[in-house]
Amino acid sequence: MNCGICLGYLREKKKCPGCWSDNEYKTKSCIKCIIKNCELLAETDSKFCYDCKKYPCTRLKQLDKRYQKNYSMSMIENLEYIKQYGLDKFINKENERWNCNNCGGTICVHRGYCLNCIEK
Repeated sequence: MNCGICLGYLREKKKCPGCWSDNEYKTKSCIKCIIKNCELLAETDSKFCYDCKKYPCTRLKQLDKRYQKNYSMSMIENLEYIKQYGLDKFINKENERWNCNNCGGTICVHRGYCLNCIEK
């Protein structure tokens, strides 16, 4: 997931620095995240799930299904894009997709609107 569009990353107070950072403000669910802490993921060169021998695993499929249903975003599609085009192109695409046309801020994937100006 692009951490830059996550509510935890975008919020003002107790801002999360992203999945791969250590921080006291992370929620318990983020700290205990099965995907982030996956021992198979740690064995991959890229540190991305698409390099895992179990890709896509049951947990990733469940997360992907939930995010597709609730937030119109696919973790698996994101991973496939990164695998094919690279992380830099993915980030550029994400910045365009989630950019607020009203104020230039970022639309939060979990809220569906820009936290700066409340524009969808």
